[in-house]
Amino acid sequence: INAEYGGTETKSGHGQHTDSNRQTEDNTSNVTTKTNILDIREVTTQNENSVKKADVKDDGPRMTVEAIKKICKQHKGYSTPELNEILYLHFQGFGKIENLEQYTGVKCLWLEANGIQEIENLDNQKELKCLYLQQNLLNEIKNLEPVVQLHTLNVSNNYITKIENLVPSMHTLQISKNRLKDADALDGLIGAPKISVIDLSHNRLEDPSIVDVLEKLPELSVLNLMGNPVIKKIKNYRKVLTVRLANLKYL
Repeated sequence: INAEYGGTETKSGHGQHTDSNRQTEDNTSNVTTKTNILDIREVTTQNENSVKKADVKDDGPRMTVEAIKKICKQHKGYSTPELNEILYLHFQGFGKIENLEQYTGVKCLWLEANGIQEIENLDNQKELKCLYLQQNLLNEIKNLEPVVQLHTLNVSNNYITKIENLVPSMHTLQISKNRLKDADALDGLIGAPKISVIDLSHNRLEDPSIVDVLEKLPELSVLNLMGNPVIKKIKNYRKVLTVRLANLKYL
């Protein structure tokens, strides 16, 4: 009997151990499942955050007040906006000119190599003399009326098809590597009678009558037409332009 009870006790002991092991396995399984669920949720949250960040990044850098102040500091400019005479905002990837209201003393504004599509928001830059907008995404020249003292404008490497809306005070226009084709595209030059330096190189100019327009610019002394088909269409090109453009010193 003792042996049987002993055997029974032994069997009962094994049973308890087996149940305990199963419980442990079940608990472990439950913990693992819960952990996996938490991991999945965490990964999902991370992915959602990554997508949100990607969406923000796709919008591109903004020309915010904080961004401008930070760039000023990097270039050893003034923390007081109106004291800055030169503003270096080139190679930043900005898509729009904005938040320059406080920079009233700026005389030279560098906006080269951004993604700017429109000249705008320069209403408070009354003292601006030099504006550099080369290598952007401009289709036209406009909104320059507020910058009445503008001396130099560089819009090379853009998509401009017509010269227009120039400021009468302008002396220098650099508009190489755009999409100017004929004399009509140059008519806007007459709106800047003091202009003396014009770079029209590497456009698509092929109409010899462009000389008629250039002839109406009494101060014109430097002209670059290299890389345009028109050069081959004007017989004795250099001689003709030298004679017709009275003040020309460099061609």
